Amino acid sequence: MTVRLHWFLPTGGDGRTLIDRHAYGSNIGRETRGLRTPDIEYLAQIAKAAEQLGFEAVLTPTGTWCEDAWLTTVALAQHTERLKFLVAFRPGLLSPTLAAQMAATYQRLTRGRLLLNVVTGGDSAEQRRFGDHLDHDRRYERTDEFLSVVRGVWQGEPYDFHGAHYEVHGGLTSLPPNPVPEIFFGGSSQAAGPVAARHADVYLTWGEPPAQVKEKIDWIRSLAEREGRTVRFGIRLHTISRDSSADAWSTANRLLDDLDSDTIAAAQAALGRSESVGQRRMLELHGGSRDHLEIYPNLWAGVGLVRGGAGTALVGSHAEVADRIEEYHSLGVEHFVLSGYPHLEEAYWFGEGVIPELSARGLLSPGTASRATGRPAPLLVARGR
Repeated sequence: MTVRLHWFLPTGGDGRTLIDRHAYGSNIGRETRGLRTPDIEYLAQIAKAAEQLGFEAVLTPTGTWCEDAWLTTVALAQHTERLKFLVAFRPGLLSPTLAAQMAATYQRLTRGRLLLNVVTGGDSAEQRRFGDHLDHDRRYERTDEFLSVVRGVWQGEPYDFHGAHYEVHGGLTSLPPNPVPEIFFGGSSQAAGPVAARHADVYLTWGEPPAQVKEKIDWIRSLAEREGRTVRFGIRLHTISRDSSADAWSTANRLLDDLDSDTIAAAQAALGRSESVGQRRMLELHGGSRDHLEIYPNLWAGVGLVRGGAGTALVGSHAEVADRIEEYHSLGVEHFVLSGYPHLEEAYWFGEGVIPELSARGLLSPGTASRATGRPAPLLVARGR
């Protein structure tokens, strides 16, 4: 099992700051340094850099403050050649048969470059903004049915489904997708686990310390075994990698310079209202305090002071960041979905610094290593462990 690397498209905006210009009303209208608009020209720069550096795909988020992931990525496919797009979407907001058709069309238009990130949603206020009024557990019930319909429709024959949330008669696409997109799925609640076990190709967790990640892996693996399935695993992390550990930590600390106590308090209050169990676990890592943000060697929880979702970053020298990736990989994590502020520059720091380290350890496929360095891939001999 090699390490598979993915980057991130900041379709809600980017910059040299953790401040979210859209959230926590105290920041509206506040002048913040280094903000970048997510226009097609800038996103194309990031996508091209990710492709050149050897990342397999880019995650494109979903939500009120993001550009639509389907439309944005199919446009960016015209600016790239090999890069895949991990498109996040909320299953309750469109018909499952339509989603299956969209995915099949996407695969034909891009020659097979679609991956799907199914986001059930953990914030009822935002769900209601889109007209969805189900509670947390019922949303996962609906996701279960949704993915059953999608996979059924992809079989190429008329498909019937009778459930609590969907009633489908003769659902099909004119041509099934080729290849069938891999489904990435996350969720830390008891309602989420069985859905992942039945439908996920890759179970995606946020960046908790390794012991907690192992607990999740063991949990999902055992549920999948009961379903007669095998699930692979991925982790979502930010990165700050530099030529020296001191430079990396200095960069991390500078990201906190724009954050005052009112901004952090407002963010923590808003994030604390989320129904997401994963979000609650992120908040528990730092408790809203700037103190002791290194919660595990080279694992920094500073992002989660004001940002929802993935709230931790790998911080350190290129070798130290590679050490942590190797540690997670030893637990069974295959896919690493990474990001950093700003995303263009951090892609190069990681691609030119950490990827050669991972390559030298025999953790990457030869193609990834050669694209990152611009040189033919060396003959690698796996190290004994």
